[in-house]
Amino acid sequence: MELQLPQSPGQREKNKLEKLQRIREAARELFVQKGFDETTTREIAVRAGVGIGTVFTYAENKRDLLFLVANDDLEAVTQKCEAGVSEDVSCLENLLLIFRHHYRFFAKQPELSRLLLREMTFYDSGRQANRFQGTRERTIRLVGRVVKMAVDSRTIRIDDDPEFAGWVAFCVFQVELRRWLMNKDFNISSGMARLERAIRLCMAGWGAKPAALAKS
Repeated sequence: MELQLPQSPGQREKNKLEKLQRIREAARELFVQKGFDETTTREIAVRAGVGIGTVFTYAENKRDLLFLVANDDLEAVTQKCEAGVSEDVSCLENLLLIFRHHYRFFAKQPELSRLLLREMTFYDSGRQANRFQGTRERTIRLVGRVVKMAVDSRTIRIDDDPEFAGWVAFCVFQVELRRWLMNKDFNISSGMARLERAIRLCMAGWGAKPAALAKS
């Protein structure tokens, strides 16, 4: 019998990373080819060439695997947004920079993006899902920080919490992103043009008179 030498910590870590990458790619391929509902965790394990127990060391369930597919790339997008925000440009420019990076990310694989946005709405259990939601919260905080920067520089004036105003802008982005992903023409320029129109309306306000705000 051939004696197998124990692996070094570096080799073990390399093997773990390789398995993780195979699992991620297998899940991505099957979710796009068959759809989320029709894909099984066992199929993902077989395609990745690992045992099903190994799959569950990285993700707690099939939905968690969906988030695993996107997490690294989405975190990189968020870091790029954080690095790109600047006090030297307008609030609108900063907001559009953040949202444009996300449009580009979600445009790469629209089928997968639709699944991610569908599943993130009501489900947040699982290690990878929590990580996905955490990245989303980072983006929301960043949008709030952009609004606060504009308030502090007195380029905008709002009577509410800047972080809440940022949340409203993020909600507009989320709705517009979903509407855009429903189309078959994933033209980022046209999608961003409509989003900019909506953000400008938010920033300008509705000029509501007391009669428009009255409640019976």
